[in-house]
Amino acid sequence: MYLIMKIKTLLFLSICAIIGNYALAQSTTEEPYVTRSFNSNSLNALTVETSGGSVGVTGGQSNGFKVEMFVRPNNWNGSNKLSKEEIEDRLEDYDILIGTEGNRVVARAKRKSGIQWNNQRGVSISFKVAAPRNISTNLKTSGGSIRIASLNGEQNFSTSGGSLKVEDLEGSITGRTSGGSIDVSNCRKNIDLSTSGGSIKASNLFGIIQLKTSGGSINLDKLDGEVMAHTSGGSVKGADIKGSLDAGTSGGSIKLANVAASLKASTSAGSVEVSMASLGKYLDLKTSAGSIRVQMPMNAGMDLNLRGNKVNMPLKNFDGNAEKDRISGKMNGGGIPVTLSASSGSVYVNQ
Repeated sequence: MYLIMKIKTLLFLSICAIIGNYALAQSTTEEPYVTRSFNSNSLNALTVETSGGSVGVTGGQSNGFKVEMFVRPNNWNGSNKLSKEEIEDRLEDYDILIGTEGNRVVARAKRKSGIQWNNQRGVSISFKVAAPRNISTNLKTSGGSIRIASLNGEQNFSTSGGSLKVEDLEGSITGRTSGGSIDVSNCRKNIDLSTSGGSIKASNLFGIIQLKTSGGSINLDKLDGEVMAHTSGGSVKGADIKGSLDAGTSGGSIKLANVAASLKASTSAGSVEVSMASLGKYLDLKTSAGSIRVQMPMNAGMDLNLRGNKVNMPLKNFDGNAEKDRISGKMNGGGIPVTLSASSGSVYVNQ
């Protein structure tokens, strides 16, 4: 324990010395305040924590890790730049560590305990890291966005006040934000992303995909795998979906095109419009406050259960009951369950 504490102390003193000796004299919001590099082959993990700035990590670097720290004044303190002396003075309120702990590179900036928040002294401390591709990460910020790209492995990241930009990841991916949007593209395997206050845009994903938002719309494009996409406050739109899709919203419409998947979709406050390129193992669409309109192939065996104020569907090779507000029976000998239910609207198939 004493050795670990001693190592951490030395790392902290080292970063303070670097800040004192190599900080840029001129004030700028574009140049890093300090830069550190780590080249050991044993380093295969990264931890970044900051309470007031953004975090960016990009993989693919061939010669180890490069960590850059940026210090900027808060937007509300009446200045858009700080002198070297002002930065050094304000950083006295923070514990800053850029170093290594075992196999992990660590970049951490936290306000010291007991220091009261002062808008006039507050700064935003951000980190930008270039890293090898095959690493795991743990990234946290309370006041900024996170961008993570070009990595393989287990990635965990969260922010309480910013957006998530996620690109070109492969592995176990878990991201959370309480106050921003999510933009994710070109990722594979296990993807679990959620936001409490923004929209989600997802494209070119493959694997087990979970997307959740409590306050925005969802836009899906070119997804393949086991997909779940749910929102409590917006619409769901998508195109070119394969595998399976479970889509739901409590506050908007659903519109999907060129779907070749097992599909379950429901809304409590809008219409459902779907174009099926081919049917999967099931088709289950429900709305409580709108109509359903579906375009789909008619040559497969189907077990039909359609209900609405009015139901229109061309029937051929059909055995069952067809009424104005419901159709129930087998088409082409039966097989794939097709359930379409509109509590207060109409159902149209190939109309």
